[in-house]
Amino acid sequence: MAIGIAALSTAGLVACGRPDRPAGTIVMASGADLESGNPLVTVHPLSRQLQRHALFVTLVKLDSALQPEPYLARTWQWDSSRRAVTFTLYKGLRWHDGAPTTAADVVFTMTAVRDTALGSPRAGEVAEMDSILALDENTVRMVFRAPRAALPSVLAELPIVPQHLLDSVPRARWRAHPFSTAPVGNGPFRFVSRIAGRQWRFARNADFPAALGGPPNAQQIVVAVVDEAATKFAGLVSGELDVAGVSPTMAHLVERDPSLMLMTPPALFSTVLAFNTTRAPFDDARVRRALSLSIDRVRLVQAAVAGYGTPASGAIPPGLPVSTAGAPRRDTSEADALLDAAGWTRPRAGAARTRRGIPLAVTLLTVGGGDMAVEQLVQADLAARGITLTLRVMELSSFLATVRAPRKQFDLVLTGIPGDIALGHLSALFATAQRGGALDYTGLHTPVLDATLAAARGAAPDAAVTAWSAVATELDATMPVAWLYHARGVQGRSRKLDGVQMDLRGELVSIARWSRRDTL
Repeated sequence: MAIGIAALSTAGLVACGRPDRPAGTIVMASGADLESGNPLVTVHPLSRQLQRHALFVTLVKLDSALQPEPYLARTWQWDSSRRAVTFTLYKGLRWHDGAPTTAADVVFTMTAVRDTALGSPRAGEVAEMDSILALDENTVRMVFRAPRAALPSVLAELPIVPQHLLDSVPRARWRAHPFSTAPVGNGPFRFVSRIAGRQWRFARNADFPAALGGPPNAQQIVVAVVDEAATKFAGLVSGELDVAGVSPTMAHLVERDPSLMLMTPPALFSTVLAFNTTRAPFDDARVRRALSLSIDRVRLVQAAVAGYGTPASGAIPPGLPVSTAGAPRRDTSEADALLDAAGWTRPRAGAARTRRGIPLAVTLLTVGGGDMAVEQLVQADLAARGITLTLRVMELSSFLATVRAPRKQFDLVLTGIPGDIALGHLSALFATAQRGGALDYTGLHTPVLDATLAAARGAAPDAAVTAWSAVATELDATMPVAWLYHARGVQGRSRKLDGVQMDLRGELVSIARWSRRDTL
């Protein structure tokens, strides 16, 4: 556990009682340190939300019906072909260092995110963009490869970054640049300070234009790193935390506390096992499929996330177009047969599986946190099949560096996949397959999969469902990723905190309107 609120030390979250915090300060918890302040290289869901809702602005916003509405772009006009759209930007928005935000920043952002040297996880989302040009300081023309019925939702999710601070930095070095830990934005909150692994602090931008929503209500937002479920709950009860994701198994405790409110918004977030297919034993599809068939996903959802999720039989949640019908398969007899066929045999029930005298033992990388119930349930299911699973907990930045490395030096990973409103019900699948997503972790390349992915990434909007359904079918056939469950958000918040709205746009969509009362 690590947290810093006002002048408190990291050890004082519960022991010190209620903090004497400055007026107008709202404290929220993050289970891991924020990945980065640079939105073009970020995959961590909470980091992304803070970037687009607090620190930066996006070209447009999404309303509660997920339709685009003006933000930095005040108006836009399509040409007759529906391939080109011209945006007129707000005049007068400034970066937090005083420099003006202009059309050049928009062009710079969209150009950088497509640069292979940057390796942005969002590159695939703008692949349909053919060109972008600043017509003047406040006008941008964007051209797409094919006609579009509407603006792509990525324009509401990808924050604009400052050209004047990043254009001289080689894009291959952006992740290590100081901008990642001391970002300069142009949104309703400005970055103030960071204590690595403990805390980020953001202050009210009093100059944020009224036309874009005006200055936020809170004077400052503190993001405290709290990686233990019990400590988060204790912080909520004591009043030291105003909002925190809570362990689903503790949700009933939040509901019983009269000072707290439980919020369970829908979430575009899936949890998966991603196999390193470049080395044994997971270079064998039979072993990958055997592990997937061994996992009791129904028990996992009930025991690990207290029912706040849906067991996953594939990438697409049930009840949506092209989703996989029926409960996910668990077939331990078939799992045993596959392992036997792959040469991993066991002399008797309860014994370890071996091949040529070598035991079937693998290591699972995880960011972990809390009671690690998911990891331990998977570990138990695999042990029943004679597979030894060792858990290795890593800090987020080290985890991402390891799984993204070109040469894969791990066995398998447990990871969450944040969805993307850009493709709605296909969001988890889309996010998995983009550069930097979980499919990249696996190192899997086959001619059929690569061709199917290429076709889906280049598909016109009206063909996207069919194209990405073909990707889902091929992923099911090759099994580089085992889908475990599709989640719901589980958030505890103080009843003193007003203005909170949580929906598919994220838990922080209304952060600029949050305010904290002194009494209930």
